[in-house]
Amino acid sequence: MKFPLRVAGLLFAAMSFGQAVHPVANMFRPRATPAESVFNISMLMLAICGAIFVIVAGLLAFTIVRFRRRKVDDGREPAQVYGGNRIEIAWTVIPILIVLTLGMATARAVVEVQNKRMPVDALKVTVIGRQWWWEFRYPDLGVVTANELHVPVSTVAQPAVTALTLESIDVAHSFWVPQLAGKTDLIPGITNHMWIDPRQEGTFLGNCAEYCGTQHANMLLRVVVEPAADFEKWAAAQKMNAASDPQLESARNTFLSLNCINCHTVSGTIAKGTFGPDLSHLMSRTTLASGMISNTPGNLHAWVKDPQAIKRGNLMPNMQLNPRELDEVVKYLSSLK
Repeated sequence: MKFPLRVAGLLFAAMSFGQAVHPVANMFRPRATPAESVFNISMLMLAICGAIFVIVAGLLAFTIVRFRRRKVDDGREPAQVYGGNRIEIAWTVIPILIVLTLGMATARAVVEVQNKRMPVDALKVTVIGRQWWWEFRYPDLGVVTANELHVPVSTVAQPAVTALTLESIDVAHSFWVPQLAGKTDLIPGITNHMWIDPRQEGTFLGNCAEYCGTQHANMLLRVVVEPAADFEKWAAAQKMNAASDPQLESARNTFLSLNCINCHTVSGTIAKGTFGPDLSHLMSRTTLASGMISNTPGNLHAWVKDPQAIKRGNLMPNMQLNPRELDEVVKYLSSLK
């Protein structure tokens, strides 16, 4: 029986290693009710499969040891068993019971998550999947942002539920933040729904979980869970028009004179494009290119200079800006906090 125990130990070690390497993207460490439902079903399935493995491997090991070839072999065959109603019934009924158990447990979890009645004070967010970035709209707050979803933490004293409406603007995508909920698809022409109630502050990593093109693996997202007071401050800042520093008038005019305004919005200016991410508070985000690179002045300069060199195939073209235009655009974008 040492072999099954060693395998179980390796599986446990692998799970522990996964928790150590990616603590904020690990379904084995749920931090919201929907994710906990997925975790419980997974543990039940792993327990049943583990028990089956131990029993089968144990019987196999016992058979190998008990009926191994003896040093003195008289050539006689052991007693043979042909058929057996009890055995046939056992290996037919037991798998059926296992499948029914897993099916009923899964159905119960799915119904509990999908049929949850949303509280009247739930935070409403519309998630729009695009190739290859995420747009987040807060209709009740008048806030639009990209790639980083901010939500309040849910506590016993102050429960907070975030209701997500999922849509796609182009192809099939899938919204998945392992520690907060199971994945839900975003299908063109169809509106899906999901919800989360994060119980721990922090930044949780997610990803598109449905192949959507060349940069599918780089369609990353972050969910920032913060205290209610901090969330309200963030929302208030996001609702303000983009900062307008008189010292950056030249840089601002350069940006507004380019075709950037046809795709991007900067609140308080003539830039009203909706094809690309809203840039009104670009520097309040921690990453660029949907989580591919950190939002630093150097990375922003490289991204504006040639987006295709960083994320090939994305819909932002190389604008072929001259050095003066490039510096002016980056200077202006760096002021949008």
